[in-house]
Amino acid sequence: MSNQSAEAVFDALGEPVRRRILELLHDGPAAVGQLARRLPVGRPAVSKHLRVLSNAGLVEHSSAGTRNLYVLAPGGMAAAQQWLTATWDDALASYAAEVRRAAGGPGTAADREEPS
Repeated sequence: MSNQSAEAVFDALGEPVRRRILELLHDGPAAVGQLARRLPVGRPAVSKHLRVLSNAGLVEHSSAGTRNLYVLAPGGMAAAQQWLTATWDDALASYAAEVRRAAGGPGTAADREEPS
């Protein structure tokens, strides 16, 4: 995950087949052929999708004999989660500041006015 970015994760998740692959991998490790049997695309397309998911840090693979087994990467969604948390925190802070401003609460122009 050290080289992972939220942008790469979101780009990878933008394709429905890739999201479905991640759902299938929730059941445990799977080979390309196993995944292809449960998807509306062939093995070459599944391999390409897995490469994108791997480059985004969402899946990992290991060799077992002549097969490559793919699994969900631990912490694979961390970059996206951090981005969403920061974005949501900023949105909530902006909303709270606007509510305070509209209500004339602390930190607004109404507080700085001198009484007449």
